[in-house]
Amino acid sequence: MRTHLNFNNYFSIRNIMSLIEVSRVKSFEGFQVVFSHKSKTLGCTMKFGIYLPPQIELKKLPVIYWLSGLTCSEANFIEKSGAQRYAAEHGVVIVNPDTSPRGLDIPGDKDTWDFGEGAGFYVDATQEPWSQNYKMFSYVTKELRDIINSNFNVLGTKQSIMGHSMGGHGALICALKNPGLYKCVSAFSPICNPSNCPWGIKAFSGYLGPQETSSWSDWDASELVTKYNGPNLPILIEQGSSDKFLKDGQLLPENLKEKCENENISLKFSNREEYDHSYFFIASFIGEHIKYHAKEMQ
Repeated sequence: MRTHLNFNNYFSIRNIMSLIEVSRVKSFEGFQVVFSHKSKTLGCTMKFGIYLPPQIELKKLPVIYWLSGLTCSEANFIEKSGAQRYAAEHGVVIVNPDTSPRGLDIPGDKDTWDFGEGAGFYVDATQEPWSQNYKMFSYVTKELRDIINSNFNVLGTKQSIMGHSMGGHGALICALKNPGLYKCVSAFSPICNPSNCPWGIKAFSGYLGPQETSSWSDWDASELVTKYNGPNLPILIEQGSSDKFLKDGQLLPENLKEKCENENISLKFSNREEYDHSYFFIASFIGEHIKYHAKEMQ
């Protein structure tokens, strides 16, 4: 086992000077790093985490993107999921961005915990004052991917995406709206039908406008699966039976399951007895999800 790794070898040095290293810790012979950068898409400074397993010194590796849920930053997944062990085991890079633009001081962006900062919902907003900056969909699927592919020793053609809650919604729509871009998608406790749940209705109304005059269905996984026309897309969903937000009608996985009959979409749904919505749930099964992603990206 290598014990004296050269951190600089973890990069395919090209544009790294545009990134500012915020923190770095060694973990399972790799490095968990947080970088910041000026985002052209969002018009603010953004941070993202990236776990670089030891295998990246020797070859290009596939990438998993993780999207976190409401109120989270890039720190939650890094500190609570336990993903680093499994990423090192399977030789995959994991990238996890923040959940919204920060520091813009848009009126109303800090008024509630489920809208604005920490709650970007991974859509491209069309309504003022959000439309100029709240473009998390484009940030995740374009700008962040370009940064990772340009600066790190990764396989740009082998990538997948997963997430939790609001981030599970984000992972699903990123994959469904970009056929062939991601090899697979998985989610823990995702918001499956935001057009019909309180969280989603609030977010979509603010970011996209009234449902009658905007295309909410273009950002709703339960609607997108009915018109998906791309290569086979394997979907894995993990849901805890004791999830408070499931019982409150915020997640609506039954609506996604009912509509997911497209022959190019393979949905595997796991109901986990007595697990809740927390990172204890995620940490219990993250290893299985990383193994699943690694296999699909072979």
